[in-house]
Amino acid sequence: MATIDLIVLGIVKKEPLSAYDIQKLVEYRNISRWVKISTPSIYKKVIQLEQKGFIRGTMIKEGNMEEKAVYSLTEEGEEEFRRLMFGISSEPVHMFLDFNAVIVNLDSLSAEEQRVCLSRIGENVKTLKAYLEENIEKKEGLPEIPDTGKAVLRQQYILIQAIETWMESMWGKIAED
Repeated sequence: MATIDLIVLGIVKKEPLSAYDIQKLVEYRNISRWVKISTPSIYKKVIQLEQKGFIRGTMIKEGNMEEKAVYSLTEEGEEEFRRLMFGISSEPVHMFLDFNAVIVNLDSLSAEEQRVCLSRIGENVKTLKAYLEENIEKKEGLPEIPDTGKAVLRQQYILIQAIETWMESMWGKIAED
């Protein structure tokens, strides 16, 4: 859950936002594609972070709109942000790919069933690669997209290319068997 804390604190550090605006920014930046984070978890996290004193909500009213809480980082929140940045960056890198549960069990299926599973994984890899290509093309020239966000997109693209190459070797292995 420290990852979600860091995402929310990092967003609020840049500018005060409502929980709804934080959630929309997470969606717009497609953060949930590379960090396990959901819309309900963002709202819960905002409440928790406020209870811990890391962010402070201020009620504001814009025009005829309902009053809403806009959250900003507290001094304690700034300290927690830094602690999480240095803590998470010091941890070993883990790569969790859910489809690996299928890969380690492929030999329990018939050759035809193995091909079906690999085909499905391959299609999902192609879909993600196409999505990343489109997203990179859309966002590369936009000055409002931070370079760090673009760097993560490029990282994800390099990883999906590597998985695509690995998938080709898996097909070769199945053809040999």
